[in-house]
Amino acid sequence: MKKISINDFQVTSEVDLKKRSTTFNLDESKKKVEKELEDVREKLGKLQDTLYAHGKYAVLVCIQGMDTAGKDSLIREVFKDFNSRGVVVHSFKVPTDLERSHDFLWRHYIALPARGKFSVFNRTHYENVLVTRVHPGYILGENLPDVHSVDDVNDNFWDKRFEQINNFEKTITQNGTIIFKFFLHLSKDEQKNRLLRRLELQEKNWKFSPGDLKERKLWDSYQSCYQDAINRTSKKHAPWYIIPADDKPTARYITAKIMYDRLKQYKDIEEPELDDEVKLRINEFKDQLNNE
Repeated sequence: MKKISINDFQVTSEVDLKKRSTTFNLDESKKKVEKELEDVREKLGKLQDTLYAHGKYAVLVCIQGMDTAGKDSLIREVFKDFNSRGVVVHSFKVPTDLERSHDFLWRHYIALPARGKFSVFNRTHYENVLVTRVHPGYILGENLPDVHSVDDVNDNFWDKRFEQINNFEKTITQNGTIIFKFFLHLSKDEQKNRLLRRLELQEKNWKFSPGDLKERKLWDSYQSCYQDAINRTSKKHAPWYIIPADDKPTARYITAKIMYDRLKQYKDIEEPELDDEVKLRINEFKDQLNNE
């Protein structure tokens, strides 16, 4: 199978999404790709056990993408071999009244992973510079002191919000959180196919909402907002990875492989050694148990 590198997908300079492919050929069968994913996610699960024992790093995985990009199934397949106590998935929907009574980052702050654990954000704090930017009227619901009308949701407003997001991510990385930000890059044609599948297959009907078609009409606006958000916030400490998402098995494998390869770069993540005194008394403790 074709080898992949983190550098193939990490955003290190300004990107134009129209020039980024939504497909990636691994030169292998679907069955083989799925088998490779099984191997990588098993390694990730074992690495998470070590991360937990080490107790100094947390991992935040942010998944963004257009409707039907495959966020839910990717999360299900990539994290299948994790200890359930080691990973928590948060699916962020429309903010509740309680959440709107705080700043826009509050609900994300309280969902951050403890050291030794993974948190997966299915849709993330970036919704606050994506959906709200396409629909600026939503900002009025936040009841902000300096926003009295949609006219106040201007370039200066977005500049400040991006600054707040960058500061948020910088703060948590400086305190031991490793951040992965994945944009599942889907083509408009493939989204059409997946929406049609939801309508044609009865067992998929529940996934469809007429609102999906309304948002699809705003495709170009969303792509522009995604591109701006990625370019403004892909930092060395919190890089974006653009994942070709037209083929789900390929997207899942690439995502898992990037996480594993990057986490393996942290040479200090290792299981702690036993206290010297405990080591010396291991046989004594064994005898105590065997002689009960």
